[in-house]
Amino acid sequence: MIMKSKFSLVIVVVLVVVMPPPMAKAVTPSECKEERRQLVNECRPMIFGENPSSDCCECLRVVHVECVCPNLTPKIAILINVQRTAKQIRSCGRNYPHNLKCGTGKK
Repeated sequence: MIMKSKFSLVIVVVLVVVMPPPMAKAVTPSECKEERRQLVNECRPMIFGENPSSDCCECLRVVHVECVCPNLTPKIAILINVQRTAKQIRSCGRNYPHNLKCGTGKK
């Protein structure tokens, strides 16, 4: 009986170590709202042409795309220099797919 318990314990430990971590949980609407608020507060100067601050870069690295893209409409995208902003986002260490349609009104 003790051998069976030890064997079961070993199996559980192996599964925990070998199995990939679970998928990240979905972001709640309130978490998205908070992410957008922080992003706007920290990165507002960047929108107006300044280089991103370290706090802005930190926000850019952790923000969920699904929290920002639905709010970035074509009308808003016209107001900013999209190419410059994309370059600044990449300079903060945030990579994103080149085919991302955020700000185009398309999914």
